[in-house]
Amino acid sequence: MSYASLLTLHFHEESLQVQPRIAMSNFGQILKEIGEFVCDKNGLIEASQSISMAGILFGALVYGTISDRFGRRFAILLAVFLLLVFGVGIAFSPNIYVYMVLKFFCGTSSVAMTMNLSVLALEWTDPSKSALCTVAILTFFSIGLISLSGIAYLIHNWRILQLVLFSPLVIVFVAHCWFLPESARLLLTHGRKEEARKELQRAARINGRKLPEDLLDKINMESTPEKRNMFDIFKIPYLRKYTLIMGFNWFAASLLFYGLSLNVGGFGLNIYLTQFIFALVEFPANICGLTLIQHFGRRICEACFLFFGGAACLVVLAVPRDLPVVVTVIAVVGKFSATASFTTAYVYAAELYPTVLRQNGIGLNSMCARVAGILAPLIRLLEVYHYTIPMLIYGIVPIAAGGFCLLLPETLNVELQDHTELK
Repeated sequence: MSYASLLTLHFHEESLQVQPRIAMSNFGQILKEIGEFVCDKNGLIEASQSISMAGILFGALVYGTISDRFGRRFAILLAVFLLLVFGVGIAFSPNIYVYMVLKFFCGTSSVAMTMNLSVLALEWTDPSKSALCTVAILTFFSIGLISLSGIAYLIHNWRILQLVLFSPLVIVFVAHCWFLPESARLLLTHGRKEEARKELQRAARINGRKLPEDLLDKINMESTPEKRNMFDIFKIPYLRKYTLIMGFNWFAASLLFYGLSLNVGGFGLNIYLTQFIFALVEFPANICGLTLIQHFGRRICEACFLFFGGAACLVVLAVPRDLPVVVTVIAVVGKFSATASFTTAYVYAAELYPTVLRQNGIGLNSMCARVAGILAPLIRLLEVYHYTIPMLIYGIVPIAAGGFCLLLPETLNVELQDHTELK
């Protein structure tokens, strides 16, 4: 599952290719080629980034249903295959319009891989190790960011860069056709006991264990042959409550993350080094987040991460505008909190939802995060009325979300719920 780092390359490679404020000496060839590709159609490059984010939003909804209905393995393999096709296809785009369409479909597939990887790992892991497994997967996104900085620095032709980034998915697809397991939990909830038994026997064989013959007979699990969809979440009061609060949390974490990223211009470094620094910050954020949520629980840590991130945005407003270094340091602290918040949100959300609706729930949460990603740059435009407005919004929303987070139950060391309950 280490190919998660490839997904980050999709999320960020476009920003390295088309960043308009980079010195021409760094990668003038890229700007020249992009300029010829787009011609005089002003704003289309920026539009392509928004369209890619819209694809991520769409994929979060669609693939949630696909995963809960047809399985995690099917959803991951489908996403890998489509990301390979569309990612490589971008390199051969004849014009900006084809490019934007392909970026949309790349977005739908990339988010599907992210969600299903974390959920599949969670459903194969003991509750005491679930957070460690999720954080380990998310850490590869930081590796992807660091790798992207070096790869983009060496390859100045954006078409070749696109091929280099996405061609390895051929190997990933073939390997996972052979080795990727299905979630035994999901199979059991769908009444597919024999398939679940085979997956468990395979896992036991790999781990040098023997599976008790009567194990599945002892498991009392709700079988749900009927098809589930995301609307079922809103029919059950406690799941509706979880979804509204967690959706707000994901929205706030995303708004904080993108809001700070858009306002960090005080480094005075080229985009490659800036990308490297921001990726590097995520390593201690993930490790710190994992350590804290394992000791103090998901709920209080998520609330604190959002609170400190929002507070960082508000503190920035109190710093004189002629002290960019101080502003940058505070922004990095906020980025640290935003990353830890996102990591905790992935772990927390997956543990809140039952197996039969887990991927749909995470898909809805992810959709909220993508809406924030689309709104963040638009909120920044409000600075024409007063320079404090964007940072006030970036700060107040996470603090409010942290407060609502305290209304959720704690899930630390709690066995995963497989079926829905009336509460």
